[in-house]
Amino acid sequence: MCNLYRMTKGTAEVARLFDVTADSRANFAAEVYPGYPGLVVEGGMARAMNWGFPLVLTGRQGQKLKPKPVTNARDDKLHSAFWRDSFTARRCLIPVSQWAEPEGPGGRMTRTWYNLPGVELMAIAGLWRPTAEWGHCYTMVMVDSSPQMAEVHDRMPVLLRPEDRAQWVEGSPEQAFALCRTWPGDLAVERTADRWAGGSAAQAALL
Repeated sequence: MCNLYRMTKGTAEVARLFDVTADSRANFAAEVYPGYPGLVVEGGMARAMNWGFPLVLTGRQGQKLKPKPVTNARDDKLHSAFWRDSFTARRCLIPVSQWAEPEGPGGRMTRTWYNLPGVELMAIAGLWRPTAEWGHCYTMVMVDSSPQMAEVHDRMPVLLRPEDRAQWVEGSPEQAFALCRTWPGDLAVERTADRWAGGSAAQAALL
C-alpha cells in the first residue's frame, strides 16, 4: 500500500514526457500525501487532482463521519461497486519519481523509497472520478509486491511500461485488467533513516 510518493518534475516537463498538454494552474508538492493534490495525466492533459477517493463511514449513532481518502485500489477489487465505474470509464496515469513504504518495528518505522533503475519518471496505473467532497480525485491500483519488497509490504503499485500506457487508458476493461501485474524487473531501493511519521500518511485506506 502506497501512502507517500515523490513527484519531483514540474507540470510542463511531465506534459512533455507524456506528450500531453500542461495545465498551468496545477499546484502540488514534491512529496504527495493522502488527501492532498498530486499530478495526474488524463484526457490529454497533465493536471492536479486530490489523492484518494472519499470513503464516508457511519458512526455508532448513524451520523456521517469525516471522509477518509482511499489512496489504493486492490486489483482483485476493481470490479466491486466502489471501483467498478471508475475502472470501466475513468482510468488515468500517475507520474511518480519514487514511492515510499514504512519499514522497521512499530513506532520506529523509517521511509524506504522505490523506483525503476535509470527511469526518469514512472507511470503508475490510476483511476479517477469527480466527487462532491473533494472535487476530482484519483487513486493508485495495487498488485502483489515483487520479491524485492515483499518483506516490507505485500502490495505495490501497477507500474506501466511506456508502450502499455495507451492500453491502460484507452483499452477495454479486459485489456486494462491484463496490465494489473507485478513488475517483473528490478527495483531501485533507497533505505533512509527518515522516520515514517503519522498524520496524513497514516490516515488513508485501501479497498
